[in-house]
Amino acid sequence: MSIPKKMDKQTANELRSLLTKMNVTQSKVTIDLDNDTIEVEDDYSIEDILESAGVLTPEQAKELTEEVKKMRREEWN
Repeated sequence: MSIPKKMDKQTANELRSLLTKMNVTQSKVTIDLDNDTIEVEDDYSIEDILESAGVLTPEQAKELTEEVKKMRREEWN
């Protein structure tokens, strides 16, 4: 198990800028410097959300999806 390490704001912003230039917009990535690769964590599909949250109406599923996206955007700030 890996232990997350906190970055300072400037470093995080610089990395975010570099990744954006590479069209990587996901909030969670794994960078493998030995293999020169970036692996992005897949966003959950609506089916995954419905399965884990139980039975939702389409409107509730949409609201939940939007809330998850909002929380992920806030992680970047």
